[in-house]
Amino acid sequence: MVAAMNSVAASLTDENAVDALARALQLHPLVARVLVGRGFSRPDATRSFLSPKLAELTRPDAMADRDAAAARLADAVRRKERVVVFGDYDVDGITSAALITRALRAMGGDVSCLVASRFDGGYGLSDAALDKVLALSPAVLITCDCGTSDHPRLERARKAGVDAIVIDHHKVPDEALPTVAFLNPHRVDCRFPYKHMASVGLAFSVAAAVRARLGVALDLREYLDLVALGTIADVAPLDGDNRTLTRHGLERIADGHGGPGVRALLAESKLRFRLVARDVAFSLAPMLNAPGRLGPATPTLELLLSENDRDAQPRAFALAQANLRRREISAELVDAALAQAEALHGGRPPAGVVVAGDGWHAGMGGIVAGRLVERLQAAVCVIAIENGLGVGSVRAPRGTKLYDAVYACRGLLEGFGGHDAAAGVRIRPERIGEFREAFAEAVARSGGTPEPERAPEAELTEADLTATLARDLRSLEPTGEGNPEAVVSLRDVRLGDARPIGEQHLRLSFMAGRRAVAGFFREGVSARARGALPPAQSRVDVVGVLRTDPWTGPDAVQLDVRTVSPAR
Repeated sequence: MVAAMNSVAASLTDENAVDALARALQLHPLVARVLVGRGFSRPDATRSFLSPKLAELTRPDAMADRDAAAARLADAVRRKERVVVFGDYDVDGITSAALITRALRAMGGDVSCLVASRFDGGYGLSDAALDKVLALSPAVLITCDCGTSDHPRLERARKAGVDAIVIDHHKVPDEALPTVAFLNPHRVDCRFPYKHMASVGLAFSVAAAVRARLGVALDLREYLDLVALGTIADVAPLDGDNRTLTRHGLERIADGHGGPGVRALLAESKLRFRLVARDVAFSLAPMLNAPGRLGPATPTLELLLSENDRDAQPRAFALAQANLRRREISAELVDAALAQAEALHGGRPPAGVVVAGDGWHAGMGGIVAGRLVERLQAAVCVIAIENGLGVGSVRAPRGTKLYDAVYACRGLLEGFGGHDAAAGVRIRPERIGEFREAFAEAVARSGGTPEPERAPEAELTEADLTATLARDLRSLEPTGEGNPEAVVSLRDVRLGDARPIGEQHLRLSFMAGRRAVAGFFREGVSARARGALPPAQSRVDVVGVLRTDPWTGPDAVQLDVRTVSPAR
């Protein structure tokens, strides 16, 4: 009885908090319900979350080596010394490199910029990459989104008379780096309280520090488009400072105030409506990554360094074409990998699946592994074999202790690295069979618990199926890692037809009272969903995300469906 009374009291308290927040901020009650459920109840804190201001960013004074980096770069600008910026080949690395390059050039710096190649030296500041850097005779080297684990190359640069500045956010080693500045919020001696910045956010802060040292007039908001792209693409948490920077960057892109390269990329993407974080993750980021998956990542860097629309437009077109080619290759490899998994395991894959092929494209391994994770609901390693060596990309469902599983197999590998979200391995082809068995056993023993589907945060009624509510829910943007989209439920509705859209999607229809609403199973879910749907015309409960449907009309909505189950 006491427990029941406490439950009722808590429910009433929540309803009171929802009503109070909705009135104070003039929010739709359902949006207020989601916010209260996420711990927001005070109007002032909630207002700051919904409308973050750049003036409220965390003060950067406590960021280790920020002043040292700014002092050295300011001196380099004044003395007209050559600065070489080197970025990793992913979006965070390239946007970081482009941002600091553009900012230093705008302040009068002599700056050259290079990016890594996964096919020539691989990740980070490799020996091949450092050779190219030193050929430019720099006085200062800035590494972006890499360098933390590149001690030997940084020491070689130091001995060559080059002052190195590392801007990175990866795991910090015990050994001190031979640099004049090492910016990484994960340093134990870094007192900067916000620890989740991607490298592009750190590069933005360094640019601000150099501007202050030089006392020049430079509007750094011009570079927030790059911060938004790199932060979202790197799946950094979209909270705190990341949320503020990304929100303002997305607004600049959507309003046409991004740089020439980003404007041209947006035009090529054919996105016709208000930009949200998932548009970056699923449309813009793949285009930016495409050249680096097929060959050198230089075309992406050149696009982001474009100074005018005339140069940017053909470069953006080239990225779009590369992305089409990337999709063709990855689709072929997904089919081949799935066929191999089926031949090995039938319809009952183990906890860990390993597939491998001669001549498979090494740049597609992560994409293919991710697709197989969605289809098989297992940890997956996809190995491309070339020149007597297998290079593998490893992905797994959320909650899997992926790194532990890979580490347990280290005796079979030539090399490995990564974390629980993604890992990479190098292996001799003759050991792949042993690795296949060991990896399956290691994943099963690792003790990871797959994360369940998120529970609904609010229940919709027929009257809630409006574009107004869908647009109001955008106040939570940018959504993604650390700040997910609101998951809602629609109960006891009639299921209509289910129609495949290509290979990846499934279109559904529902009747909620007298209101028809479309639904889409998200990519990767539809293959499993087709055989598990309740019969057409049955009553069902639906869980998903409410979105506007601009392709149908300005007032249309649709559900991005997570689950469909018989009505309770």
